[in-house]
Amino acid sequence: MKEKILHTATELFLNYGFKSITMDEIAKTLSISKKTIYTHYKTKIELVEASVFMIFNQISTGIDAICAIKNNPIEELFAIKEFVIENLKGEKTTPHYQLKKHYPKLFHMLQKKQFEIMADCVKENLNRGIDTGYFRKEIDVEFISRIYFSGVTATKDLEIFPMGKNDMKTLMTNYLDYHLRAISTSKGVKKLKAVLSKTS
Repeated sequence: MKEKILHTATELFLNYGFKSITMDEIAKTLSISKKTIYTHYKTKIELVEASVFMIFNQISTGIDAICAIKNNPIEELFAIKEFVIENLKGEKTTPHYQLKKHYPKLFHMLQKKQFEIMADCVKENLNRGIDTGYFRKEIDVEFISRIYFSGVTATKDLEIFPMGKNDMKTLMTNYLDYHLRAISTSKGVKKLKAVLSKTS
C-alpha cells in the first residue's frame, strides 16, 4: 500500500502541483481513508519528500542510461532534455518552482543532489565533445559545467521565465542552442543545426 500511495501521490503532484493536491484528494483517488495514508506517511511534507526523491532517482537512472550509450555529445544533451520533460509531464505544474516556493528546505536538498549528479555527466559530455572535435579545446570544463547547471536551473524559475510566455520544451531547446553555440567548433555548430532542424 505504501508504494501505491507514493506512486499515486507522485502522479497527482506532477499533474496538479505539490501545493494544490491535498491528502484528502490523494485518499479519494485511492479510495482509502486519509488515516491509511498517515499510517505510512506522517505528514504531507514526508510524502512530498518521498515523491520528489522517487522522481529524482527515476530521472537520474534514465540520464545515466542515456549517457552510457556514449552518443554524439550534442545529440546526447537533446536526448536528456526530451527524457526529463517527458518524465516531468512537460513541467506544466512547475514542480521545481513550487518546491522552491513552498518547500524551500527540500528544494535546497534536492538542488545539491542534482548538482552532484549533473556535474559528472556534464563534464563527461564536455570532455567527449572536445575529444571528438565538436567542442572547442580551450573551454574550461569545470566552469562550463557549473554555468550549464546554473542556466538549466534558471530556466525553471517562473520569476525569470514566466510559463505563459515560454513552454518548457521551447525554453530548454533555446537554452541548449545558446549553450552549445558558445562552446562548439564549426563541426559542432553544423551538428547542432542538424539536430535543431529535426526538433522544429
